[in-house]
Amino acid sequence: MDLWLQDFRYAIRTLRKNAVMTMVIVASLAIGIGANSAIFSVVDALLLRPLPYPNANRLAAVWLHSPGIGILRDWPSPGEFIDVQNQNHSFEQMALAQSRTFTLTGRDQPERVDVLRTQSSLLTMLGAKALLGRTFLPEEDKPGKPPVAILSNGVWTRLFNSDPAIVGKSIMLDGNAFTVAGVLPRSFMLNAEVMPSEGPMDKVDMFLPLPLGADAAQRRGDENYNIMVRLKPGVSLQQAQADINVIASQIRQKDKRDVTFGMDVVGLQEQVVGDVRRALLVLLGSVALVLLIACANVANLLLARAAGREKEVAIRTAMGAGWHRLMRQLMTESILLALIGGAAGLAVARLSLFIVRTMNPGNIPRLDDIGINGSVLAFTFILSLATGILFGLAPAWRAIKVDVNSSLKAGGRSGQSEGGLHMTRHYLRSLLVVSELAFSLMLLIGAGLLIRSFIRLQSVPPGFTTEHVLTMEVAANDPKYRQHNAVAGFWREIDTRVAHMPGVVAEGEVSALPLTGTVGWGGIQVEGYNPPPGQELQVDQRTASTDYFRTMQIPLTAGRFFSEQDTADMPPVAIIDKNFAQRFWPHNDAVGKHVWFDPKKPITIVGVVGTVKQYGLETDGKIAAYFPLLQDTGRGMFLAVRSSSDDTGLSSAVVSEIHSVDPSAVVYGTRTMQDRLYDSLARQRFSSVMLGAFAGFAMLLAAVGLYGVISYLVSQSTHDIGILVALGARPGNIISLVVRQGMRLTIAGIVIGIIGAAALTRVIASLLFGVSTTDVATFLAVPALLAAVAFAATVIPAWRATNVDPIVALREE
Repeated sequence: MDLWLQDFRYAIRTLRKNAVMTMVIVASLAIGIGANSAIFSVVDALLLRPLPYPNANRLAAVWLHSPGIGILRDWPSPGEFIDVQNQNHSFEQMALAQSRTFTLTGRDQPERVDVLRTQSSLLTMLGAKALLGRTFLPEEDKPGKPPVAILSNGVWTRLFNSDPAIVGKSIMLDGNAFTVAGVLPRSFMLNAEVMPSEGPMDKVDMFLPLPLGADAAQRRGDENYNIMVRLKPGVSLQQAQADINVIASQIRQKDKRDVTFGMDVVGLQEQVVGDVRRALLVLLGSVALVLLIACANVANLLLARAAGREKEVAIRTAMGAGWHRLMRQLMTESILLALIGGAAGLAVARLSLFIVRTMNPGNIPRLDDIGINGSVLAFTFILSLATGILFGLAPAWRAIKVDVNSSLKAGGRSGQSEGGLHMTRHYLRSLLVVSELAFSLMLLIGAGLLIRSFIRLQSVPPGFTTEHVLTMEVAANDPKYRQHNAVAGFWREIDTRVAHMPGVVAEGEVSALPLTGTVGWGGIQVEGYNPPPGQELQVDQRTASTDYFRTMQIPLTAGRFFSEQDTADMPPVAIIDKNFAQRFWPHNDAVGKHVWFDPKKPITIVGVVGTVKQYGLETDGKIAAYFPLLQDTGRGMFLAVRSSSDDTGLSSAVVSEIHSVDPSAVVYGTRTMQDRLYDSLARQRFSSVMLGAFAGFAMLLAAVGLYGVISYLVSQSTHDIGILVALGARPGNIISLVVRQGMRLTIAGIVIGIIGAAALTRVIASLLFGVSTTDVATFLAVPALLAAVAFAATVIPAWRATNVDPIVALREE
């Protein structure tokens, strides 16, 4: 132990004597280790750590799919829930749930709340324990029981001021009274990642019972529910999937569904993580490469330092120190450096996580739960130890292999035996630099592909214009709006008032605004199209007001827009998008043709509009049909307002006008369309920025490493350079000679890097849009950029070589 303490104290003194080099090494390691710790904290939270529910590995969700008619994932119906409940052999518990938006009244201002109607078994499966009161009782799963509500801790705090006497009080939701039965603790969380909904929902504010009547088994078309299950002990997801496949085939035959109809059992962890897994693994691999580059750079620095310590090592060897004693001392210094770098890396990791939260990438679930915990600290410590050993072995081995006699006779001028302008004499340092260049090129090409993909994506026309458009959600859930005429009058009055506001160019409502995540599709029949049984056409269905298309500047390509005459007492009409028209009437005018839900009530197509990127610029949605708001009235709609300029005060004025129509209306989610478009690209932007930052840092490290090797080469070759100058070599000859050595290393690194990149870029194929993994422009531009940076890193020490005084250099020898 005393020897270890002695080595530790000596290492501290040695590092303090070389303070500049120590700071450079610590900074490099801090960034490399810190980035790895930050990404690992995300991976740990999402992929390694179980969800905060009892036996979370046995929780799963059941989904429908019919890829033959364009449905890759769909919500089940109560009828399908009953089928699975009665026929499965794999599930210990099941629960049906449905998310909805309600209006909470009885306060100064009505509030919009996200509500989950569910059975009592859901909260039991998720281990929910009431902080106040109770959770649902099994008998509340049946009709006829008094309506009760359970509050989340967040809404209890925010809207009810943490009232300890809230249990037993009555609250009004959509005009109906509910008795508060309980309040959940802060630790319990249920959000849209665990329970995906058809509309935008963040966290569940309240829970209401979902009683199923005797007719539940016959409700088969109402497919907008979630099914959560708990697998029986010992049953795997694969076994449950095989079980559900049998049930799905029976449903397919009984209900005459599409031949591709099926059901999926998706583990809850997989559902929460979703498609972020691949992006996380790509980032984790990227920061690992950055750390390897940092290690190579540090190893190069320590190799240079080892050359300067040859006399010290020779003296200690001559005094009887064995190779293992020297190795332990030198490795102690390396590990100490790595531990200091790891400690600084934790600060970098915290800063990185802060930046990630600030960027709000939109693709990291449970973002608020990610932090520096015990697992991350252990990972950082182990990584630091491994890093210290990795970059310390080569310099330590180089130091203990010193020739004692030569070093002592040289009077301390070490390294001359390694002199010369040929990198083959410094093969280990050359190999490290080539590795740095190759790794950095791989990262640069990956980042280049993502950046080119992001640029391509940004240039995709969304089908509407986003400038000067303010949007918000408006809900009219008062009981008086249960009649069609009342809610139609509400929207008509809003149209009249908002359209005449100063600065407003146009305004309109739609049931599903683009880029909000709101979905709504269903089957429809088309004139002249007779699909096989069970393969009805699935289209996006949206309700829109008269001026919605003008407001969003969605172009009209045929026919007309909706008009004020398209009311409920007039023949039903529809507008379809361009893709719809081209699919069924590629050579004819679609205007005047018919679609229908009920063959006895045909709907006349009166117009064709441009196709809109509803779910994202990278996604081609289903063909779409729009129906007039005055015929297909909705109580909750998106309001879009186009103004003549970016008037920041317009939103409050619009809200005032809406409340002047009806104070009970709820207005929320106010955003500009430009903000919505910006947020829709958050995932791609985050991946591009992060990988670009890692690649830039890798290139910087590689350039520094190359600069260090060439500088070392020049310093060790002053004798040779002096002879060349004495023999008449010009500065250009010296620069050319030195640059050639550096560019040989660069070319070797680029060749290896291109080969590695061609193999590894396939991993990011799913993250690209409009760019192939072997994009020629990227594979030409990025190596050229790296070569230019490497050239600059080589020219500087080459220029210094021209300043060698041959007389001084030869006299020293």
